[in-house]
Amino acid sequence: MTETPKLSPAKGLSILRQDRFLLAILSVIGLLIVIALALFFFRQSAQTYLNDNTPEAVVHNYVLALQKADFQRAYNFLDEKNGKPTFIQFHQAFINNQLNTSTAAVQIGEVTITGDEASVSLSLLQSGGGPFADTFRSTQVATTVRQSGTWKIDQMPFPFWSYDWYQPATTPAKPVP
Repeated sequence: MTETPKLSPAKGLSILRQDRFLLAILSVIGLLIVIALALFFFRQSAQTYLNDNTPEAVVHNYVLALQKADFQRAYNFLDEKNGKPTFIQFHQAFINNQLNTSTAAVQIGEVTITGDEASVSLSLLQSGGGPFADTFRSTQVATTVRQSGTWKIDQMPFPFWSYDWYQPATTPAKPVP
């Protein structure tokens, strides 16, 4: 018959201390996760739409509508000029991930208004997608126009805007005889 090894009181106390230390570390990690999730959900619900009477508010509301997947509201902010995509084209660009705004954020900067046109300076932050991916910052410009007293978006940077929206339809070149 084999005898089970007995732990000395000092060694047993050492293991107990290590277990408490590990438990404390795990508790702190759990607490940090709970705080991070609470802040994430609080910030998500804290974002609200602004009054649409300024160019920067229209840009803010457009981006927020896209983040909330309220595509009809976002579509209503688009300029009404020729070449405007249909709602189906607009919606499909985001649903099919041709335009993916989930890894991008916008900080609105200075606004320059000249008559019925305005330029809104944007600081665009884009993540590479992974948890350890770099974040890229670039300065871009959104343009808005006033139509019948309301501001509409004429152009936004990628990934909030598709390159082919508002492009004139090209007709095939006629063959030379």
